[in-house]
Amino acid sequence: MPVRLRKFIGTILIICLVILYALLATTIAAATLATSPWWVHFLYFLLSGLIWILPAMLIIKWMAGPVRK
Repeated sequence: MPVRLRKFIGTILIICLVILYALLATTIAAATLATSPWWVHFLYFLLSGLIWILPAMLIIKWMAGPVRK
């Protein structure tokens, strides 16, 4: 697959990932954290703000292509 196409597909995938993940994380927070103390909100948003990086790293690694020796 050409590098430009791989990067285009990866970019679209990352945008979709971020949008869907933000909607999911916000929905979960609204449904479960309504009466929680501030530190629970802080921990939830800290963790959920970092977890999306894992699948994004996999997409970026795929976009970079195979390792050439």
